Amino acid sequence: MMALMVHLKTVAHLRGRGDRIAKVTFRGLPFYSRIAENCEEVANFNETFRWPIASRLDGNEMLEIQVYNYSKVFSNRLVGTFCMVLQKVAEEGHLELTDTLIDDNNTSIKTSVTIEIRYQPMDGTVGMWSDGEFLDVPDDRDGMFAFETDSLLSGQSHGSGTSPGRSLQGSIPTFRKAGRGVFSAMKLGKIKSSKDDHKKGDEPAVLDMEDLDRKAMRLAGTLDPDTISLASVTAVTTNVSNKRSKPDIKMEPSSGRPVDYQISITVIEARQLIGLNMDPVVCVEIGDDKKYTSMKESTNCPYYNEYFVFDFHVPPDVMFDKIIKLSVIHSKNLLRSGTLVGTFKMDVGTVYSQPEHQFYHKWAILSDPDDITAGCKGYIKCDIAVVGKGDNIKTPHKANETDEDDIEGNLLLPEGIPAERQWARFYVKIYRAEGLPKMNTSIMANVKKAFIGENRDLVDPYVQVQFAGQKGKTSVQKSSYEPIWNEQVIFTELFPPLCKRLKVQIRDSDKVNDVAIGTHFIDLRKISNDGDKGFLPTLGPAWVNMYGSTRQYTLMDEHQDLNEGLGEGVSFRARLLVSVAVEILDTTSPEIISSTEVQVESVSNISESATGKIDEFFLFGSFLEATMIDRKIGDKPISFEITIGNYGNQIDGVSKPSLSKKRKKDGESEEEESELIQNSSEDEADEDSDLVSVSSTPLMKPVITDRNYFHLPYFEKKPCVYIKSWWQDQRRRLYNSNMMDKIADKLEEGLNDVQEIIKTEKAFPERRLRGVLEELSVGCSRFVTLANKDVNQAGRTKLDRERLKSCMREMDSMGQQAKQIRTQVKKNTVKDKLKLVQNFLQRLRFLADEPQHSIPDVFIWMMSNNKRIAYARVPSKDILYSIVDEETGKDCGKVKAVFLKLPGKKGFGHAGWTVQAKLELYLWLGLNKQRKDFLTGLPNGFEELKATKTGPGLQSVPPVSLVYNMKQVFQLRAHMYQARSLFAADSSGLSDPFARVFFSTHSQVTEVLSETLCPTWDQLLVFDDVELFGEASELRDDPPIIVVEIYDQDTVGKAEFIGRTFAKPTIKMCDEHYGPPRFPPQLEYYQIYRGNCTAGELLAAFELLQIGQGGRADLPPLEGPTDSERGPILPVPLGIRPVLSRYRIEVLFWGLRDLKRINLAQVDRPRVDIECAGRGVQSALIQNYKKNPNFSTLVKWFEVDLPENELLHPPLNIRVVDCRAFGRYILVGSHAVSSLRRFIYSTPDKNSNNWATAAKLMNGYMVLTNGGSQPRSSPSLSSRTFSRPAGDIIVNMDSEPGVRKMDTVVKLDAMSDAVVKVDMTEEESDKKKKKKKKKGGVEEEDETDERVLDWWSKYFASIETLKETLRAQEAAQAEAEEREDLEIAAEAADIKPDDLLLKGSKMKEKTKEKKSAKDKKKGLAADGSEKRPVKTKVDELVVYNKELETEYGNFEDWLHTFNLYRGKAGDDDEHALDDDRIVGRFKGSLCMYKLPLSEEITREAGFDPNMGMFQSIPHNDPINVLVRVYVVRATELHPADINGKADPYIVIKLGKSEVKDKENYISKQLNPVFGKSFDIEATFPMESMLTVSVYDWDLVGTDDLIGETKIDLENRFYSKFRVTCGISSNYSLHGYNVWRDPMKPSQILAKLCKEGKIDGPHYGPGGKVKVANRIFTGSTEIEDENGLKKQTEEHLALAVLNHWEEIPRVGCKLVPEHVETRPLLNPDKPGIEQGRIEMWVDMFPMDMPAPGPAIDISPRKPKRYELRVIIWNTDEVILEDDDYFTGEKSSDIFVRGWLKGQQEDKQDTDVHYHSLTGEGNFNWRFVFPFDYLMAEEKIVISKKESMFSWDETEYKIPPRLTLQVWDADHFSADDFLGAIELDLNRFPRGAKTAKQCSIDMIRNEQELPTISIFKQKRVKGWWPFVARDENDEMELTGKVEAELHLLTAEEAEKSPVGLGRNEPDPLEKPNRPDTSLMWFLGPLKSIRYFIWHNYRWLILKALGLILLLLMLGLFLYSIPGYLVKKMLGA
Repeated sequence: MMALMVHLKTVAHLRGRGDRIAKVTFRGLPFYSRIAENCEEVANFNETFRWPIASRLDGNEMLEIQVYNYSKVFSNRLVGTFCMVLQKVAEEGHLELTDTLIDDNNTSIKTSVTIEIRYQPMDGTVGMWSDGEFLDVPDDRDGMFAFETDSLLSGQSHGSGTSPGRSLQGSIPTFRKAGRGVFSAMKLGKIKSSKDDHKKGDEPAVLDMEDLDRKAMRLAGTLDPDTISLASVTAVTTNVSNKRSKPDIKMEPSSGRPVDYQISITVIEARQLIGLNMDPVVCVEIGDDKKYTSMKESTNCPYYNEYFVFDFHVPPDVMFDKIIKLSVIHSKNLLRSGTLVGTFKMDVGTVYSQPEHQFYHKWAILSDPDDITAGCKGYIKCDIAVVGKGDNIKTPHKANETDEDDIEGNLLLPEGIPAERQWARFYVKIYRAEGLPKMNTSIMANVKKAFIGENRDLVDPYVQVQFAGQKGKTSVQKSSYEPIWNEQVIFTELFPPLCKRLKVQIRDSDKVNDVAIGTHFIDLRKISNDGDKGFLPTLGPAWVNMYGSTRQYTLMDEHQDLNEGLGEGVSFRARLLVSVAVEILDTTSPEIISSTEVQVESVSNISESATGKIDEFFLFGSFLEATMIDRKIGDKPISFEITIGNYGNQIDGVSKPSLSKKRKKDGESEEEESELIQNSSEDEADEDSDLVSVSSTPLMKPVITDRNYFHLPYFEKKPCVYIKSWWQDQRRRLYNSNMMDKIADKLEEGLNDVQEIIKTEKAFPERRLRGVLEELSVGCSRFVTLANKDVNQAGRTKLDRERLKSCMREMDSMGQQAKQIRTQVKKNTVKDKLKLVQNFLQRLRFLADEPQHSIPDVFIWMMSNNKRIAYARVPSKDILYSIVDEETGKDCGKVKAVFLKLPGKKGFGHAGWTVQAKLELYLWLGLNKQRKDFLTGLPNGFEELKATKTGPGLQSVPPVSLVYNMKQVFQLRAHMYQARSLFAADSSGLSDPFARVFFSTHSQVTEVLSETLCPTWDQLLVFDDVELFGEASELRDDPPIIVVEIYDQDTVGKAEFIGRTFAKPTIKMCDEHYGPPRFPPQLEYYQIYRGNCTAGELLAAFELLQIGQGGRADLPPLEGPTDSERGPILPVPLGIRPVLSRYRIEVLFWGLRDLKRINLAQVDRPRVDIECAGRGVQSALIQNYKKNPNFSTLVKWFEVDLPENELLHPPLNIRVVDCRAFGRYILVGSHAVSSLRRFIYSTPDKNSNNWATAAKLMNGYMVLTNGGSQPRSSPSLSSRTFSRPAGDIIVNMDSEPGVRKMDTVVKLDAMSDAVVKVDMTEEESDKKKKKKKKKGGVEEEDETDERVLDWWSKYFASIETLKETLRAQEAAQAEAEEREDLEIAAEAADIKPDDLLLKGSKMKEKTKEKKSAKDKKKGLAADGSEKRPVKTKVDELVVYNKELETEYGNFEDWLHTFNLYRGKAGDDDEHALDDDRIVGRFKGSLCMYKLPLSEEITREAGFDPNMGMFQSIPHNDPINVLVRVYVVRATELHPADINGKADPYIVIKLGKSEVKDKENYISKQLNPVFGKSFDIEATFPMESMLTVSVYDWDLVGTDDLIGETKIDLENRFYSKFRVTCGISSNYSLHGYNVWRDPMKPSQILAKLCKEGKIDGPHYGPGGKVKVANRIFTGSTEIEDENGLKKQTEEHLALAVLNHWEEIPRVGCKLVPEHVETRPLLNPDKPGIEQGRIEMWVDMFPMDMPAPGPAIDISPRKPKRYELRVIIWNTDEVILEDDDYFTGEKSSDIFVRGWLKGQQEDKQDTDVHYHSLTGEGNFNWRFVFPFDYLMAEEKIVISKKESMFSWDETEYKIPPRLTLQVWDADHFSADDFLGAIELDLNRFPRGAKTAKQCSIDMIRNEQELPTISIFKQKRVKGWWPFVARDENDEMELTGKVEAELHLLTAEEAEKSPVGLGRNEPDPLEKPNRPDTSLMWFLGPLKSIRYFIWHNYRWLILKALGLILLLLMLGLFLYSIPGYLVKKMLGA
């Protein structure tokens, strides 16, 4: 084992006294010395440090020693650093020296250090880290522990429990021969060798390994699942050694393609708008589209409820950058644009990233863009949803209204953004740009040059910055390729902004039109961090690189989109120096600019070094192979060019002087640099100065490979290119990215494995996941140690520092979490944990993306005829070199297969899938000074050829080509077995596929198989004499990849591309034995890609056999062609082809449906052909498809040999042909069943025979059989079927006869051996009573009367229940997590979870509380049940918020529907257009089983051998059915008219019959309530597809389809879930819940028992019924219409039906009475929901008794009410007017009120003139009649929208009474003083007196108790009037005493009243003071009044005082006389 030892002796010449400590670092791993305490001059450390290393010591590796002054309290202070290059040590192995340290400023200081270094080469001991941070990891190559500090991320998984220092040498050879499964690990084996593996012997590669505790298992010869990389996805993506890097399999750039998007916005209402008495309009703006709501008059809380839809067809990037802007405008009309109140902005991307892509019922905060000092300007409540193709939006069920009125809690902001956002300035500084391309033709320039003699740069650049919908531009710099702006663009926006990206674009100013030169997006999420330790957005100053179209100037640039930032740029355009900073504004400071206009100002220049020190980089590339060159280009010579930035670009780079300028700019550093070079090696410096870059390969003529492709004959001579370039040295950024990327790649690969293990149901996915997490946590801790290197390099920006900190924090916490999750991974939690870990992957990828670019990407162009043909782009970080292995780019110094593609839009679609060329390319990029390593990664065995140039010291010039003198000869055997699920390339819906295999410069094809999507070629292709260059040992680990392309053969024209996949062969060298475990290789699945989409899978195996001295004779023999018919085609040999066994496949032929015309002729006599693996069966011919499309013979079967391994089963093909006259057959359509697994019949176990079928039906109910005899013997059942949701009932049952005495009723306990007792009478109804939610007026206290309840009561009650169920599910989820923690704890204590279940009493209690929520479908949430008032019990139905079939597995319980396809598959997205290809449907089923079948099944009573496994299936003769469709309502329809509304009506089609309900259209409504039922008679099977459509009624022209939904009635009719008529929860004979089915529950039950051959039902006394061995209880009485009680068994029977799923063997959940919600789709807008419809369907066979009349579900008519409001008095109304004469304040008060909307019904009182106190007396009555819907709490008004409207539109608005107080003016407009709005359902109770009435009644509305006028009927009290003052505070402006009286229309008729004070029932005149007459009529009176009014207190006081004084005077006056009288006794 190699090691490096450093003996640190002393540090001398220190200053001062103190404690010192030293830190010694090598290869990124630091050691600290002990603390030398209290030393003065000299510190004696005398310590030795040892690093075990895995790879040779490299001459230019560094050792760094840092000496610190140590402090316990403060951080250590650096004294100085000593760095040395270990070149000498590497050569001599030993070195002693004393040298001085240098300080921070790189100046030498006195302090010196004395050290001794030893380099200890191999000595065989096992290296040990002294700091225990890492575990020992066995190296894959040679049994010893290699510890290269840098290999931890490279490829091994790490043992989790090695004892330190234990050598595994002994065991390694043993498990090298581990057995191999289907999915080979070898060709993928994740085997990495250490850096110079070519120095070691030719050892066979070793599989990597996981936890050592399973080594033993490994030795036993079974394969450890954690290490196997599996099929398809990972087939090539894993590396074998590290000479090659993995190719990218997905080709097509997806970003630039336009896609369909639909944005729907509902503006519901606005509140708290700032301003008095305004007329607000809301404007919704997305990008450039604007739409407006209607105007609401004189209110600042308008209610709109208007719906807008915007449709877009743009690329995703463009879509997500569009800004959604909501603004409120005050008094806009035709003539004036109105004044802006406030706006709210957010980009579409933010909405799309929300859960469900939507915000629902959220409040947007409005702010004023012109005045940022003002606060919030009001709120708009809206819904915003963004739907892309294939997204379906689930509408969350509305929570109760009160929650939403809490504005603060429901703001329209993404999670985690504070409600109070502050204003901030965004400073984007633009300094300068370099390397701009020509943007003008040179003709004009040449003319100018001739005349004026000036030579100008042909571009006039300026920079445009876009952010949050605003644009800013810098000035234009005329004629400059290197413009300098030094300007900043300032945006003012709320922070955090809701717009994610800043767009920076360099544009060329032009007189005609400006064009973009290049675009760069800055993602704010990447340059900021919102955590507690986060930082504001900051960037740079840093260079950003821009890419776009090629640089040559053309007038019409076909790739202009690329310059706009759409799609992947194909060439470097320019780089721009920018910085971004954000400053939060203090809006209170006075000098702030309050507008948000964009400003541009100039800034000072920044120094050259601010972005880093310029360094010289060296890029080397070698082309090892160029094949698969498209034949269009193959006839001309070809060369390849590599460019980095503008370096190496020969055609259209930019004039060179700028580069030399760039070097000369750093004048001062130039000297030092050359000095350094001199020091390093004399000769290198000399020749280096004139090293000319060679950037392209010599021209060469291609050679033909086959019909489609050419290759270049680079046999032993491989051309090389090299380029020197100068860039700022910012490698650190890229290194950190690389480390994270590598961790992420490893994680992704691991996760793919885990998914594949789960998908293929291999054992122990949890172990592999644990291994993955282990690797992740090790990788994270490794990152933290490596990234923590002290980098003080120049040009480190604030973002670099902050990013490093936050990345380290993130990685650290990720490592911790990974460790923690690892302990929680269980068999049953694998999937959940997998999801969690996938979040890690996204997080890692996000972190790894470096926002500040440094070195531009490298482009490889294929040139022909001096034109650029095709390119590949390689990120520079991927090929960047570092001496630390983890930091090196993943493709640096490795051979990579690179596929060249066409640039820009040419690369979309077909052109993008065909490869233009495939290169085997080696790339290396690094600092010029590290250059000596650049060839190390190449395959060995070459000699370098230099450019022909003589001179001294040429040994270090890079070679222009490499000559390989070693070559190996191989034979490649490609075993092409079969492919499946291929893309349909022909119009018949099939393909004629053949495969073409490429390896190196060879290619071969398989035979063409016609008309199939699942070809089984079974063909061996042999490639003889394949020559590969390089060392044998390396080739063995690292063969080139094999490319397999699949084509569709066309009779005319060339074959069409279907898809491609990559593979790696398994290799046998000539000295190895051909035998297990590696040979013969196993067949494997490879995923075939077509662009970015999958296009099928290929099952094949590839082996590469070395031909040694003995020639081919030594190879394992090939059998000759066995099949004489197939000619010389070799079949796949026996050891490789799968082992077959005999299966029987039974086919149930039911019928064909909806066959479309073929070539304009109708299908008349169709037949179905079934084929699987070359065998098959044909159905009977349907004689007349029109008359009866069902088959006469139901079941047929055939036998076939299939592979034992289920995963290798070939697909089964279903084809439908039409038999025409003269024996012609025409293919109608076909369907391939890719996996037969769901049709495999497994025989039931003896000890669990009841569960054979029950297992499949029990919807996830866990089944425990008594005494723990769980059906373990059938793993498919135990592991798959019974997953047990928390809290469900465990039904216990046993088939032993001993336990048949289960007739006693046991209380239902979730854990007991339960007999189910169902008692729906008391407990259930009590529960319901408690849980009923207070919703509107569905059931008021006074409505207990049955007669008031209708179907809608039931419906609304059920919707409540649905909401509660959703809440309960969330609670249950939380509980499940808790349970998992329990299990984890249990596992730690080593108890089995099962025991835990039976022991844990806590669990039992819990489960008891939550009696199966699913069971009764009522999962009523237990929360807050006590608080709610007791409600009437209402019978409920089940409201499904999705289609019924999704809940019940499409009703394919025995009858499956197979879609028949025809026509070419669409290429848009994966299955976008498949619906258009459907030409019909085949109904039937399959059942396959291995022969022979066990006897018992066939011996059962009543077994019909003709029906095979399909016993007891109904007959398929035509049957007449009455179909009754109930349509309840539609929601959120897509607007169809210009006004943003629609006039919907229903159309129902079934077969030939069509019902149009056109006359009952609902005017201008997007949420229409239809409430209709339609009866249609139909005959199955001819008419079985029901279409319910919603059309838009138009007065003129045809009606448009809004959307439709299709329902297959036949599957429903025959399903065992009994969907014909839903079973209601209760049985009643009359009322709203009347039983709808013609069959009573008892009849249904009897029929079900008979069909299922079940014992029962037996009705017993005491309300019991026994079915099979279950007992149910229930009530036995029923009331008829007259209220008489009768005995009945129906309740009992219904109880059984509602719990039918608990019946053994045949039980299943019967469909309850329900309403289903179905999405409406429009064929023109595929995949995007156009609204939803709530409905249900009942079906009644006509041969049964007729059903009763349909239930009446017509919409509730709104109830007519009259609200009488008496305004008695007002008080304290603020005084507005000033008196002319006296200056007195007074008001002329009147009160205005309205209920519906101001125009229709506003009413005013008379005026109380001249109120001087704010008191007004009115005694005035308002009368408001209105129509009200109790259930919805809405007033219904019908009015014409405008004078042009055809008919009235119905609106629903909340019942809000508005009262306003005004000041009447004679000549000017009346002044508004204040208002109050009362929501009639919940408003504060009025105060008893004016004194008690205060503004708090409005302010604290939430806290105060509220009342509803609908309950109280009559209310009187005082309420405050409020208005807002200038500062936006609410102030009290008066009080009103009012009385509200609500009457129904009937009551109002009986006691009529007059308006105002009129008859009937007049109010008395108010007693108003006289002054209210004009004051000049009675001046004295007035004066009296004024004086009295103003001075009354004063006058009274004065009077009192005078009286007192009088008394006193009298007293004093009379007292002497009185005294005298007394004294004299008179």
